Amino acid sequence: MPVPGAPQRNAPEAIGVDLGGTAIKLGRFDRSGRLLAERECPTPRPAMPGAVTLAIAEAVASLDPDRRADRVGIGHPGPSDRTGRLARIAINLPGWLEVPLADWLEPMLERPVTLANDANCAVIGERWHGAARGASDVLLLTLGTGVGGAVLLGGQLFTGQGGAAAEPGLIGIQPDGPPCNSGNTGSLESYCSIGGLSRLSPIDPARLCRLADRGDPEARAVWEAYGRLLGIGISSLLYVLTPELVLLGGGLSGASHHFLPAVWAEVERRVLAVSREGLRIERCALGNGAGRLGAARLAFERLGGAPLG
Repeated sequence: MPVPGAPQRNAPEAIGVDLGGTAIKLGRFDRSGRLLAERECPTPRPAMPGAVTLAIAEAVASLDPDRRADRVGIGHPGPSDRTGRLARIAINLPGWLEVPLADWLEPMLERPVTLANDANCAVIGERWHGAARGASDVLLLTLGTGVGGAVLLGGQLFTGQGGAAAEPGLIGIQPDGPPCNSGNTGSLESYCSIGGLSRLSPIDPARLCRLADRGDPEARAVWEAYGRLLGIGISSLLYVLTPELVLLGGGLSGASHHFLPAVWAEVERRVLAVSREGLRIERCALGNGAGRLGAARLAFERLGGAPLG
């Protein structure tokens, strides 16, 4: 959905790209965050870095044939370095280790490129025009193929010493749990990704949600069990971060009305009142559009021009 707002004549524009495991979502935005054009294309299979680079270049050319946008921001599923030039790793994509994606793309696109973790882009988008507007301390979790995450502290992205923070989905919640692609065992991602949900039920998540909507007791029990596991992970994160807002995004967040009560029950049981004072836990407002919006915002901020409001 386009973000409401009047178009700005002769103002810079940016392209925001959200690189996912199954699809690449792009949007062209003005400086107010208004969506001017959009496109989606499948992620190449296998999603090797070279093939993905070509796919992004082709999609940008298709989205913006007149080159109205003068900068590009890209959210990718893993940490980037602190300069926003290098995709350091993507544990759920093959061959992604220290990939100089910005260097590869800039000669092809003939415009500057900046990179960020896809969840970081999502939380920036939500703070600009979504559920995190006005919030300074935010934890976002993306519940999908993996469990990604991002942290805002004092209104600023927390990325750590080398750019690899934060990855809240990779914390351990069960020492002898199933293996995670990160090398950990029993990670939050192992239990609360789509693959983790499949250990609780073989039913497709969308169908499982529809069954629960119709009152099916077995489906509701599965979502309750899922919520308990997610609540355990969130409880540990609350003690470290004490955010005012936890946002849930990704495909599985569409069933949040079924699992949020169990999440809250775990949080209230495990977390001292002083560490959850004023806490809100909500679904993201912008859905799949948050990542590309946040990537565009970072392109505006990092690649020159007047400060954004």
